[in-house]
Amino acid sequence: MYSKFFNISPDKQERILNAALKEFAQKGYEKASTNEIVKEAEISKGLLFHYFKNKKELFLFLYDYFVEIIMDEFYSKIDWNERDLFIRFRDLIVLEFELMKKYPDIFNFFMAAYHEESADVKIELEKRNKEILVSSYQKLFTDIDTSKFKQGIDINRAINIIIWTMEGFSNEQQKKGKFRTVDQINMEEILSEIDHYLNLLKTSFYV
Repeated sequence: MYSKFFNISPDKQERILNAALKEFAQKGYEKASTNEIVKEAEISKGLLFHYFKNKKELFLFLYDYFVEIIMDEFYSKIDWNERDLFIRFRDLIVLEFELMKKYPDIFNFFMAAYHEESADVKIELEKRNKEILVSSYQKLFTDIDTSKFKQGIDINRAINIIIWTMEGFSNEQQKKGKFRTVDQINMEEILSEIDHYLNLLKTSFYV
C-alpha cells in the first residue's frame, strides 16, 4: 500500500517520518500542518500526497509504523525465561521506560495520539489500541508460573485483577501526562508507586 514511500531513498524517508512525528507530537492531529511537515522534510506538498493521499493516512501510517518498531524491540528484549508474573510485570515496565528514554520523540507522539480527540482518527486509534492490548496480553502472560499462587485462589481471575489494576494505574498516569513530554515524566517516582501496588497484590495472591 505504501510501496511508493518505501521506494524512495532512506534519507528522504527519514526526513518525512521525523518531520511528521515532530509536527503531530507537538500539535496533535487536528492542528498539525502538512505545510510545516513538507517544509521540515524539504519536499513538495504534492510529493507528500503522492506517498500518502491525505493527512489522516499519513497520521495512521506513522502510528502503525512506529508501533511496529517499538513492539519489535520490546519483545526482543524480554526475558522469556522469567515466568514469575510480578517480576515479569515489573521488568516490562522498566523496559518500557528504557525505550521511552531511547525514543522520546516516538513516545511523545504516542502520548499525543493517546489523548487525540479528533473524530477523524479517534475511532481508528481506539481500534488499534484494543488490538494491541489483546495481542500483547496473549504474548506476555500465557506462560506464567502459577505455582506461587495461594491454594484455592481462582488464578485466572487473580491474574485479571492484577492486569486491571496495572491498566488502571497506567490510565491514570496517561491522564496526568496529557500536557507533559517524556523528559517531564518522573520515571523513578512512577516505578516506586508501581512497586507498592505490585507488592500489595503479591501479598494478596502469593503464598
